[in-house]
Amino acid sequence: MMRWRQPAIGGLLFGASLLALGCDAAQPPNFVLIYVDDLGWRDLGVMGSQYYKTPNIDALAREGMRFTNAYSNAPNCAPARASLLSGQYQPRHGVYTVGTSERGDARLRQLVPVANRTELALEITTIPEALALRGYVSGHVGKWHLGGTEFLPDKQGFDWTVAGDQFGMPPSYFYPYRRDGRTLPDLGDGQVGEYLTDRLTSEAIGFIRTHHEAPFFLYLSHYGVHTPIQGEPKLVQYYSEKAGSDGHNNPTYAAMVHSVDNSVGRILGVLDELELAERTVVTFFSDNGGFGPVTSMAPLRGSKGMLYEGGIREPLIVRWPGVVAANTVSTEPVIGTDLFPTILEMTGTPTPEGQVLDGVSLLPVLTGRGTLAPRDLFWHFPAYLEADASVMGPWRTTPASAIRRGEYKLITFFEDGRDELYNLADDLNEAHDLSTNMPERTTELRAALERWWQDTGAWLPTESNELYDPKWDKELPREP
Repeated sequence: MMRWRQPAIGGLLFGASLLALGCDAAQPPNFVLIYVDDLGWRDLGVMGSQYYKTPNIDALAREGMRFTNAYSNAPNCAPARASLLSGQYQPRHGVYTVGTSERGDARLRQLVPVANRTELALEITTIPEALALRGYVSGHVGKWHLGGTEFLPDKQGFDWTVAGDQFGMPPSYFYPYRRDGRTLPDLGDGQVGEYLTDRLTSEAIGFIRTHHEAPFFLYLSHYGVHTPIQGEPKLVQYYSEKAGSDGHNNPTYAAMVHSVDNSVGRILGVLDELELAERTVVTFFSDNGGFGPVTSMAPLRGSKGMLYEGGIREPLIVRWPGVVAANTVSTEPVIGTDLFPTILEMTGTPTPEGQVLDGVSLLPVLTGRGTLAPRDLFWHFPAYLEADASVMGPWRTTPASAIRRGEYKLITFFEDGRDELYNLADDLNEAHDLSTNMPERTTELRAALERWWQDTGAWLPTESNELYDPKWDKELPREP
């Protein structure tokens, strides 16, 4: 049974705050969280792409606020999702990477990486579980990737769920969504030629139509634009006849981005049709950087799987008509864990008792009524991740951790203890390591990072696992 802290503001005061924001105090806002998989920071027209066409997402940005310094909590899928739904950094929930932390050539590993957890623990309160206190109905559509069997969305607070399982990619983007004996659940009534992104959108629209009279939270978690790289043929043909630009030139990937944009347009359309737009918060976000072989994050360095900016900086757009001013841009550094406390404040929902939330509410920024207090952002990846050289070129992510403070970002690499320091204001592509030229700043940030490791109980990879005592391994069984 979940226990709750008392709300920071009482019901009457919360109602007054909603009225001050121009909202109906009798009904808290609905939420549509559109979470895209592997979308690069520059993969939208509004973010600078001249090749991908995203008119619906661009319109969403014009109608709300776009964040240019928004980050995922991790450079790959599962840990980013665990942090989003729990509001916690990885050391608190134990999901550090996808699958095993030993992905790569064992002969090259110098350290013992973390024994990674592949499920989000049931005792952690998720966003939909918190919103249940306010009478919300919650729906999940699409990718889950936080455990199977006893860890699926219906065990994590969602009242309704479609197409989610423990895997990180779909078997296919075309009906019947089957390959090598695996089929996506709950999608057996499709038609030949049906495209997955379109089908998931139809399911999401069905949820909105069914629950439009009560406050709802919809988590539309697209498999797109993750591998396998498969696009709708007519869109692939369109982009095959279009000239590439600035590293964006893969017509199949472009078609996948286009389908996600069509999805956004359809969702916004049904909100308009049902007259829900004014009381629905629509958030568009991605879980990690783009897949290097098919898109470019330039001028950002790196791609999915890396703690350089190309692996963790993401597009983030929030629209709430009448509350968030249209066509606004924020340069405030924000991170995925901020969405949980933001939703709590938007709805007057209390923080789950005993659960640390590592983010902060973005409502002051979204409403233009304040700023965020200075704070550090952190990333922790005590794992190995190696690309298949035949697919992505020879790169390896070795165990690393990072901190951003103001415009400065420090990455520390555990194998050799090396620190790299960058000034993101002057060096967005992280080409000039300042650690030697600025030793005091380097020492300052490294000390802050080490304090954070201690405060959160972060697992630090070493040359031996004799001292390893993972808290999560003792509490719940792992998936076979």
